[in-house]
Amino acid sequence: MRSLHLPLVALILAVGSLQAERPRLLEKSNVLPLALDDAFQFRKTKLFLHDPQFHKPTIDPMISFERQRANFGAVNSYDRQERHGQYFTFFWRAKRRANVTLRLEYRQENLGAYVQAREISYNEARGTMKSEFQVVGDDYIVDGRVTAWRAVLIEKGRIVALNQSFLWN
Repeated sequence: MRSLHLPLVALILAVGSLQAERPRLLEKSNVLPLALDDAFQFRKTKLFLHDPQFHKPTIDPMISFERQRANFGAVNSYDRQERHGQYFTFFWRAKRRANVTLRLEYRQENLGAYVQAREISYNEARGTMKSEFQVVGDDYIVDGRVTAWRAVLIEKGRIVALNQSFLWN
């Protein structure tokens, strides 16, 4: 019985160490060389715009659920307004262990061609991963909707996987 507890504890510690940090906003996004690697790939991208100004009435339960989920825990109108914005969820895969960084680069309506970036770093990432970014609150209210975006996986200062919106150039 005791011999089963040790592997279970090791597994729990390993999964806990793969937890990603919160996305951090970069002051300046540097240009990196493109060196695509088949060991890394984006599998799926989920985008969600949460702004009542653009909401259309719907009877679709999945859309209603996403709207309710974004507002979960908001007590007053200020809290709800701070959750208005755009949500990005990326599902990606690493076939081998690597220290990688997922960077979301994006442009917003009121900033024109100015590119902003947010990053999440992963140590010893391997397997299927899920990463979430949010452009909400004052960032969204002041600077407007995200007009174009690009997600890149970075290993050792090189872009090894790429996923971008149609309008990114």
